[in-house]
Amino acid sequence: MSSNLKKSAEKVQSVLNEFGFELNVIELSDSTRTAQEAANTIGCTISQIAKSLIFQGKTTKNPILIIASGTNRINEKAIKEYIGEKLGKADADFVLEHTGFSIGGIPPIGHKNPIATFIDEDLMQYEEIWAAAGTPNAVFKLTPKILAEITKGNIICVK
Repeated sequence: MSSNLKKSAEKVQSVLNEFGFELNVIELSDSTRTAQEAANTIGCTISQIAKSLIFQGKTTKNPILIIASGTNRINEKAIKEYIGEKLGKADADFVLEHTGFSIGGIPPIGHKNPIATFIDEDLMQYEEIWAAAGTPNAVFKLTPKILAEITKGNIICVK
């Protein structure tokens, strides 16, 4: 299957295979670039989309990954309590440099370097969720429990 995937999606599939779960990247004909587009294309609720958002620490300039439910906005003041510094915006170059992926297809795993990861507690209520898989058209389905395990992310309130 992975030989038919675009290079970035194939990279994500390879990383997923290492975890020992049956997680399969699929490429769709319609865009999954935004949470709303992903939900419409997949046929799930927008809340079941696990959107991977990269920020940078204002002081340290370290990348920070927040995996949020598709309907939730990040409360940057709340996140400061968890990371000990203010969040700064990460531009497209910063995201690509630290993850190896472009905005619109950032997966929760498979980044160039380890990234401090936080998971929206609202995702934990679903039996299945969907995450980006390296391109604006590639996704994979998983459970919130598996997401927490494979990302080693801290489950927090992001709102």
